[in-house]
Amino acid sequence: MTEVGGVSERFPFSTRAARAAYVDRRLAELYPETPVPLDHKDAFTLLIAVLLSAQCTDKRVNLTTPRLFALADTPAKMAALPVAQIDTIVRPCGLSPRKAQAIRDLSQQLLERHHGQVPRTFEELEELPGVGHKTASVVMAQAFGVPAFPVDTHIHRLAQRWKLSDGRSVAQTEADLKQLFPREHWNSLHLRIIFFGREHCTARGCDGTKCEICRTLFPGRKRAVVTRK
Repeated sequence: MTEVGGVSERFPFSTRAARAAYVDRRLAELYPETPVPLDHKDAFTLLIAVLLSAQCTDKRVNLTTPRLFALADTPAKMAALPVAQIDTIVRPCGLSPRKAQAIRDLSQQLLERHHGQVPRTFEELEELPGVGHKTASVVMAQAFGVPAFPVDTHIHRLAQRWKLSDGRSVAQTEADLKQLFPREHWNSLHLRIIFFGREHCTARGCDGTKCEICRTLFPGRKRAVVTRK
């Protein structure tokens, strides 16, 4: 058995780097286009949509936001709405009291601290009510084109199934993926992994032994992979 570049010819995906390179290449073939899943027209409406997507599907968010944005699609208009009115509209997205209050509060904060503009740094975004690191990463990547690697449940699951990370935490998964993949690929790749996770390597439809990439990377795997949440 010979090795080329440290990779065994018999076990070509025995290292994280080799697996990452294959995943990067194959997902680019499967998803040459990477449209943003959440409907929006600017950084503010994307920020609101991402906030609403917590523990909610993108499909549901896209059904909900047109009504909300018809009333208020700027921080000034949103800050003028009563929280109760926002709550009523976003209720289908779940956690509506908390999300409605955050939407109202962050809109007011954008007016008071950022001249009504969505800030362009991770630090300033994460200071906004209801905005955590993942939400900030999505906005930085999808609104401003800044390299980021937002990790959602699909990415966290697939990174473990593909042995790109041990899944100790979402933060560790993000750090591992950033180290494995070229920075210039992050914004497209995180969407490609999400698309594949929704369509093929789903939580219930694949257990680490069924989808194309799992079978390619681990042809001898027989047992289901138990992933951390």
